[in-house]
Amino acid sequence: MQKVNTFAKGETIQGYYMLKSVSLKTSNANNRYFDLTIADQTGEVNGKIWDTEMVSNIDMEDGLLVKIKGLVNEWQGQLQVKVERIRKVNAADKVRIEDFIPSAPYSSEEMLADIRSYANRIQDQGIQQITNTLLDENNEKLKHYPAAMKNHHSIRGGLLYHITTMLKMAERVLEVYNHLNPDLLYAGVILHDLAKIQEMDANDLGVVSAYTTEGMLLGHIVQGIKDIERVGSRINADREIIVLLQHMLLSHHYEPEFGSPKRPMILEGEILHYLDMIDARMYDMQKALEPVKPGEFSDKAWLLNNRQMYRPLK
Repeated sequence: MQKVNTFAKGETIQGYYMLKSVSLKTSNANNRYFDLTIADQTGEVNGKIWDTEMVSNIDMEDGLLVKIKGLVNEWQGQLQVKVERIRKVNAADKVRIEDFIPSAPYSSEEMLADIRSYANRIQDQGIQQITNTLLDENNEKLKHYPAAMKNHHSIRGGLLYHITTMLKMAERVLEVYNHLNPDLLYAGVILHDLAKIQEMDANDLGVVSAYTTEGMLLGHIVQGIKDIERVGSRINADREIIVLLQHMLLSHHYEPEFGSPKRPMILEGEILHYLDMIDARMYDMQKALEPVKPGEFSDKAWLLNNRQMYRPLK
């Protein structure tokens, strides 16, 4: 079976894959078609079923395991599979859905333990209590939630992986810039994307089916600010602590067009933004380079402003 990260333009592929997302759409010519995200553990690729009669006997839904034969084309610099044949897997195929889920490289239990250890380093009782309370509230969903629907860390356990990596970077930054407040920085890293659990609907496989109504109307930044207010008020935390944590969440996207009406106005907020950007960029760049051989360039990556990444010979 051909892995997704080995697909090449012009080749015919055949194998077992998971439909990470399925959408029935209408073309400009008013024809119905299925828009797919085809995935395995190595990655994902867009797919199209132009003839909907092909799947008239299949209940097309997110998370479905299928056997596909198709032609790999290119559209706007990205690979795309034109599905020619498709069927649901059956017991005789002896395939497991776990084999098709892109997941974080560490276990959820291991990453949660790491995050808890950083949270317990926080000296300020109010900051620590807010952080641990919100971790407790989201503990179970954190084990499988991705950090995004399609962007960086959109894998099972991706949110934990993103937070863990940022905490490790924060620890190193604090060694260099020892005038920073470690309590604020560690809490900001842990909390900055935690409300994505409310922003998106994801199943136990880490597959996001849709954004929630509140997620669409408010977004995870506003939802996170509300959570800090709720918990901080309940435990009677110092008002400035509540506002500083809220400001870090509010400003971590840096620009209004990306959801932040304020830029960081405290040192820890500035560092939080760049830690977030570094981890997102490194993840996306590494993902783009996975199928690339030494001395060659990747396909254009939309998440990297349509850049092509180069893998050096040595």
